[in-house]
Amino acid sequence: MKLGLMVGYWMMGPEDPIERVLIAEDLGYESVWTAEAYGSDAISPLCWLGARTKRIKLGTSVMQLSARSPAMAAMTAMTIDHLSGGRFILGIGVSGPQVVEGWYGQPFPRPMERTREFVSLFREIMRREGPVEFEGNHFQLPLDGGAGLGKPLKLITKPLRSEIPIYIGAEGPKNVKQTTEIADGWLPLFYSPYRNDIYADSLSELRPGFDIAATVNVVVNDDLEAARLPVKWMLSFYMAGMGTRKQNFHANLLERMGFGDAISKVDELFWAGKREEAIAAVPDEIVDELALVGPVERIKERAQAWRDSPVTTILVAPSSPDARPVLETMADIFL
Repeated sequence: MKLGLMVGYWMMGPEDPIERVLIAEDLGYESVWTAEAYGSDAISPLCWLGARTKRIKLGTSVMQLSARSPAMAAMTAMTIDHLSGGRFILGIGVSGPQVVEGWYGQPFPRPMERTREFVSLFREIMRREGPVEFEGNHFQLPLDGGAGLGKPLKLITKPLRSEIPIYIGAEGPKNVKQTTEIADGWLPLFYSPYRNDIYADSLSELRPGFDIAATVNVVVNDDLEAARLPVKWMLSFYMAGMGTRKQNFHANLLERMGFGDAISKVDELFWAGKREEAIAAVPDEIVDELALVGPVERIKERAQAWRDSPVTTILVAPSSPDARPVLETMADIFL
């Protein structure tokens, strides 16, 4: 099992996670990952971290497809990969309609097709075999219509690596299946090693070396109930506050895991403005399946389920201000 560090995105103000990143690098963690929603972007903090580290790989989990054209994504990936000495991992995802259409002003329908085209065009640009011409339903180079003056172009700078690893954040079974076909890794946000059957069909034909890098919230605390609390806070928001009440991919996944009744209760309380009650309504079982929380010995015992799962990398998300005990505990268990 490999370990990565998930630092995510800024919340209400700027955050510099360099201290925990340096600890992770010193402990032998393989990678560090940033994210974006509609606040801080994923790339700028990653450049900051890359400039202050030497070995640890630099990944995005995820860089939103609608925020950048495939050409801009290729320029960005090529640049940071050069600056970091070949440490970049491109993690991408479509996000949801609330962000895609409400923030980026882009149409959301047919996200799987858009993802496939994005990956194909990105790779063609990075190969730099000649001026790029691409005719898809979502992307065209040169653009159809417009002034009619566009011409095929070729990336000016030769990439350090023409085959930068591509990981995709996906939750639906068909999307996950496509990810195994077109990408180098999968970034599940919520994964239960106790319900591997949920994705059994999607993962039935994995290529050698395909990486499943699951984000896992980790809290080291002898008080089990206190350890569960920050994870319940996060889950309540993803169950009810992410997306819309009509379309929430995170809630859909948890429902497929068998937690439909709990989601309905949390959703009802959340939208009634009863946020504390919504947090309390998140069942302990969900926390215990998706996260590693509690005393060190309990975490060690429950780590076996992750070893027995298809997951090949755990992206450790410390859910407490002091990350060192979490990072050291996970390194002691898995490295």
